[in-house]
Amino acid sequence: MARVEMVMPKMGESIMEGTIIEWTKSVGDHIEQDETILEIATDKVDSEVPAPESGVLVEILAEAGDVIEVGKPIAIIETDLSAAAGAGADSGTAKTGTEPKAAPQAEEKPAEEPPQVSAPAADAKTQPEASAETHTPAEGDTPPQRHGSDGRFFSPLVRSIAEKEGVSMEELESLAGSGSQGRVNKQDLLDYIEAKQSGKAAPAPAPAAQPQSASSGLSKPVAKAPSSGNRGEISAGEINVGRPVENVQIIKMDRMRKVIAEHMVKSKQTSAHVTTFGEADVTNLVKFRNKHKDRFLKENGFKLTFTPFFIEATIQALREFPLLNSSVQGDEIHMKRDINYGIAVALGQSGSGGLIVPVIKNAGELNLLGIARATNELAAKARNKQLIPDDLSGGTFTLTNYGSVGNLMGTPIINQPQVAIFGTGIVQKRPMVLEVDGNDVIAIRHMVYLSMSYDHRIIDGALGGAYVQRVKQLLEEFDMNRSI
Repeated sequence: MARVEMVMPKMGESIMEGTIIEWTKSVGDHIEQDETILEIATDKVDSEVPAPESGVLVEILAEAGDVIEVGKPIAIIETDLSAAAGAGADSGTAKTGTEPKAAPQAEEKPAEEPPQVSAPAADAKTQPEASAETHTPAEGDTPPQRHGSDGRFFSPLVRSIAEKEGVSMEELESLAGSGSQGRVNKQDLLDYIEAKQSGKAAPAPAPAAQPQSASSGLSKPVAKAPSSGNRGEISAGEINVGRPVENVQIIKMDRMRKVIAEHMVKSKQTSAHVTTFGEADVTNLVKFRNKHKDRFLKENGFKLTFTPFFIEATIQALREFPLLNSSVQGDEIHMKRDINYGIAVALGQSGSGGLIVPVIKNAGELNLLGIARATNELAAKARNKQLIPDDLSGGTFTLTNYGSVGNLMGTPIINQPQVAIFGTGIVQKRPMVLEVDGNDVIAIRHMVYLSMSYDHRIIDGALGGAYVQRVKQLLEEFDMNRSI
């Protein structure tokens, strides 16, 4: 036998453990190298873990929901296929309790495996045994299976909900999943079921196992009424729910919402928050962008937004005010040489899917084009759920753009352990009083409100205000003759 011990992988700086969400393979399954074998969660992001070698999964050493330290063994893979059948039989008592298959390549039917529920989905109900069903599937009404004809994997939780709600395999395959590689997740299925029950048209079949593009976004949220038997409880995966049908409707927080809540409360308890506001005339910047945006899109394949310009200006100001690129450790101030720039990205329609902050590493070394490219790539990875933990670690300063949803200004909460977060509102035309040749005139200008929340333990109002004014100056003195 040639066995490989699979361990919990390293997932980024300061991340010492991860929680197993779900095994996508069972004992006895044949796996290919780099094929996803399980999903894990950290306090930063959920990730798919690939198999280190090809072979047969002969033993699973940790269950869904277990918290495992980095480097600890989680599974055994038999790479000698001639010995795999016997090895799989010997491992039939693995912690998952899943029986090995007689042949590694055999397709597993839902009725042959016990129902499983992913740990985070506490509100999902276990599907009864298939033998209890009296319905005989007809053509076009195939029960949900592990893999679709397009190769997509359907998790035990998704299959369990689909069976309970009478969703066929053909319907599952028609859904355009918002997960990695187009995978259908619980929320995608619940959205479909709600649309189906309300009489809305079903979605068109999705292309075979293609990841979403950056422009496609996530599935649009559908207001969810509680299904029968759930006592008014719904998931908070999409906060944009409909009006309660009962006097009190309970919304269960999903894992992301719990993490966001914990981090926000911790930040307020840690830092003495102060917010300073400014207003900038960005008319020249707007004219420059309008002049170059079509050529930029044609040459680079993505849109030129205002965000890279804001990032560039704040980075230049950080070089002049380095204390804002630091953290507080006890009674020590740790000033950072590298500028690792975090960008708050809202997930789902109007941020209903939560908030995540990917980081541009060494952003201070990039020009405007490099910043624009890095911003676009990270935003696309975030919205397509393709971020890895390293993409979210090491940030030293953060930008949040509440203007992207039409808001004028805001008071953002500091992303710990950083000491400042910069915010930008919507860019819009306003009548402004200008002095021209000694005379006051009213002109239509493109204006934007700026704000910055900072840690008053080490940053005083004078310093925070001076930084905001410097960013304002850099934006207002934008050189229209520069290159991108």
